[in-house]
Amino acid sequence: MYDLDNLTRGRPFPHPLSHFPCALPARYGVHLFHTKFPRVWDYITRFSQWIPYEHRVKALLKTHTNDFKIVPVPPSQETVNTLFGATVTSEAEMEAWLADHKPAEDGTEAQNGEESAIRRAGPELYEAVFKYYTYKQWDKWPAQLDASVLARIPVRTNRDDRYFSDPIQALPARGYSRLFENMILGNDKIDVRLDFDYFAMKEHLPDMGMLVFTGPIDAYYASLGMPKLEYRSLKFTKEYHEPEGGYYQEALQVNYCGMTGHEEQDVPYTRIVEYKHKPNQPQGVKERPGTVVYKEFSCDDGEPYYPVPNPDNRKLYEKYKAMAEKEEGVCFVGRLASYKYFNMDQAILNALEIFDGLVAEGKMGPVDPSARHAAAKTELGPGDGPK
Repeated sequence: MYDLDNLTRGRPFPHPLSHFPCALPARYGVHLFHTKFPRVWDYITRFSQWIPYEHRVKALLKTHTNDFKIVPVPPSQETVNTLFGATVTSEAEMEAWLADHKPAEDGTEAQNGEESAIRRAGPELYEAVFKYYTYKQWDKWPAQLDASVLARIPVRTNRDDRYFSDPIQALPARGYSRLFENMILGNDKIDVRLDFDYFAMKEHLPDMGMLVFTGPIDAYYASLGMPKLEYRSLKFTKEYHEPEGGYYQEALQVNYCGMTGHEEQDVPYTRIVEYKHKPNQPQGVKERPGTVVYKEFSCDDGEPYYPVPNPDNRKLYEKYKAMAEKEEGVCFVGRLASYKYFNMDQAILNALEIFDGLVAEGKMGPVDPSARHAAAKTELGPGDGPK
């Protein structure tokens, strides 16, 4: 049994509350854990205590009366009532409203993100919620992206205002850094080296037997001179405020979906995150007057966060994938190596199942016949994408 408070060998919590006049932020943006996979939950709860948390996203949008209001995303009954002056009060009425606003089914599959969103939401909701936010996020119009990009976000017929609907939704009690410290520190089989360029040093490293590569797959083959895959990154600007009531905004995350020339919406950032709303903050933070907000800007330069899903990138990735499958002694794992948007739980399950396969094939020691039944891959489906 793990002693979760002492897994890091008795070291004090690295951020004493007295050092922070406001909430503890996350350096790489808000990350929300949610899953429907019991195996993933059983695995990660070995390394951290968890706090139940259901994420809710709001968006600032222009309404039918030309003012701007905060509404739930994904779109739901409240969203259409506020934006368009509808009077929807039941799922049946919401289904009827959508049916009146969506194009008729023609039996074909959506060919791009714009078609996907309009078929599910209709042109009005598409314009208000999806179109400009997607452009700011990807620097491409929805019509230039795969249909799966906008299929990830549902349009709800009920009043459920949660962003995710998975049965398990939670946050690590002491943050993600502590989760990974508990996972790797103190294990004498793991040697952590930071600021280390593998490609510059690989000729000097001992024979590892199996390399697990989680970086961009095109970076692994950069010496071949092939085209690079596209990735999107994020930049963050931090602001400190002391608003009346102690909070800057009414939710942890508020999206800014517009690029319409209206001052309230026409901003370069995609969203504002206020970490004071998260339940895994140190005791006493919510009573303090100060708060920190982060504005997020999507960009091309910086650390690669998001593969860009469109036909050209998919075709190029298939060439890299074919090369990777022939690479002896290398296992390509994760979002960047697989050029696929994984949610956190999908990334964990994908790694666990790849390990199952290596064990079953004898690549991690003697062949284990009993492991063959566990080597099947779960159909993960698309990730929910950038929030």
